[in-house]
Amino acid sequence: MKILVAAKRVPDPNATIKVKPDGSGIVTDNLKYVVNPFCEIAIEEALRIKEKVSGTEVVLIGIGGKVSQEQLRTGLAMGADRAILVVAEQDLDAVAVARIFEKIVRTETPDLVLLGKQAIDDDNNQAGQMLAELLGWPQATFASKVELSGDQKTATVRREVDGGLEDVSFALPGIITADLRLNEPRYASLPGIMKARKKELKEIPVGDLGVDVSPKLKVLSLAPPPKRQAGKMVGSVQELVSLLHTEAKVI
Repeated sequence: MKILVAAKRVPDPNATIKVKPDGSGIVTDNLKYVVNPFCEIAIEEALRIKEKVSGTEVVLIGIGGKVSQEQLRTGLAMGADRAILVVAEQDLDAVAVARIFEKIVRTETPDLVLLGKQAIDDDNNQAGQMLAELLGWPQATFASKVELSGDQKTATVRREVDGGLEDVSFALPGIITADLRLNEPRYASLPGIMKARKKELKEIPVGDLGVDVSPKLKVLSLAPPPKRQAGKMVGSVQELVSLLHTEAKVI
């Protein structure tokens, strides 16, 4: 079978993010970038399926500038077979991303598409669902467990929902978005890093896909969260209750 997996380039979640003074974006100077953690979980799940199902091919897809090659190489070092980079230097909203994925999916004809449930830079949680609608494919979001039938024709996914857990089964091809507890991604080994340099990484200019990438959503400005106020020491329970009532307004 063939599995197509998203690999988005995002700022390192452990880095200190600063907003530009004019609110037009974040300061990118000396900022480290990594594979979106949820995409990394999706890559790991694809690799685990590959280890169980002989002949499985794992194909990564990234969208962004040429610098996104770094994150795709990371996925290749983990064990993916090849990668596709759709080169787009401009910012893209979720609709454009989903339409680009649709074009690649219809060309590659995978049996399964795996994405992170969301990207940690924008937290939109939209691309997977939009892609399923564009393709007319079944989907299971927020996956915490994935099992394929013996003939790889059906997937059963355990989803994390507000009321607990839900099991969903559907016929492939389909789309799954990975949640945090699906697995623990592996580290790339030194042999894997060496092999990744020789694996195929194909670049496709976004203009060649014939996709309308004009934004449907515009971010007007960004602002950092307000600084936390210093704590207060109280002398009694009565004073604490009074502060919770008058200042915190929680009671």
